[in-house]
Amino acid sequence: MLTDEEKKFIRYWEENRLRKKKVVRNMAVGLPLGLLLVIAIFANFFSGWYKRADMVLNTDSSLIMVLLVASVLIVVFFSVFSARHRWDINEQRYLELKQREN
Repeated sequence: MLTDEEKKFIRYWEENRLRKKKVVRNMAVGLPLGLLLVIAIFANFFSGWYKRADMVLNTDSSLIMVLLVASVLIVVFFSVFSARHRWDINEQRYLELKQREN
């Protein structure tokens, strides 16, 4: 026997499972975590505590472009991965509840 909360989840997930699978819409889910990680990396890199990294940055100007591209890729990866992971968790819960219901 399922609880009311589990029945509500089943009803909700049956209605929204395909909509929640779309990657573009779910980019906003992992966006804050990805941005936080990128900000921490830039703060660490530009703080100057590691002198060798500071010297490399000053000698090679193309490194800034590499860092920007890498930061965009990190943000996109975290956004897509977290949305996909959350969808998989909900789908697994849905399938387990449907199995228990039958």
